[in-house]
This record gives sequence, structure tokens and C-alpha cells, in this order.
Amino acid sequence: MNVLGIGTDIVECLRIAQMIERHGELFLTRVFTPREIEYCSARKAATQHYAGRWAAKEAVLKALGTGWSRGISWTDVEVRNEPGGSPSIALTGGALEASQRKGIANVLISISHCRSHATAFAVACGAVREFGVD
Repeated sequence: MNVLGIGTDIVECLRIAQMIERHGELFLTRVFTPREIEYCSARKAATQHYAGRWAAKEAVLKALGTGWSRGISWTDVEVRNEPGGSPSIALTGGALEASQRKGIANVLISISHCRSHATAFAVACGAVREFGVD
């Protein structure tokens, strides 16, 4: 694995709760994919899960080295869950294009949350290379 970038983010869960309360479905559908909305809404602590995905999206774009540049939308970064529950990242649109330009083959993600905060850490990985070969 060749590490090409890292990113981290932390967000207050209350901030995300206020955005959901203020803007409702417009906010949810602008920021989260239908799969993410279905997953988070089914959870007892839905706001914490939304906040975790928000932090993950921010961390991923930092790892890609793009930030929220032109051509990248919130839904271009999707947090999915593997069968065992661990999160994974799926990129589409502008985020996928940016990752391909930079030689990023995969983005690893870790998400944590509690009642007050959610945090995420992302690692952008290049293609696997043989040891000692550039």
C-alpha cells in the first residue's frame, strides 16, 4: 500500500441536528445518498450517524487533497458498511475523477461518535506496489 494522503475531521452532533431540523429533507438529500439516509435514519442515534458520515466526507476530501473544489458534490463520497459493519468509502463523479488523477486506488476510513461529537480519519491509498520497486 502506498499512502498518498490523509485527512481527519470532527463535527459537533448538535450542528448536524440543527441543520436537519432547519432544512429537513433538502439538507439530507443534498449531503447524503439515499443509501446513507436509509442507514442513518434506521439507527436509534441517527444524528450521531449522520454526523459521522459528514465527518467522513470531509476527511476523505482532505485525504484526496481537493477539499470542496468545483465539480465535487457531497454525494460523490458515500459511506457504506461492509457485512461485518465496518465502514468503507465509495467515490463517484468529481471525487472519483480527482482520485483517479492522483493515482488513488482506495480510501480507508475510520469513524467514531458519541453524543456530542463525531470524528473520522481517512487514508488515501495508491495501487499496491512490490516492495523495493518504484
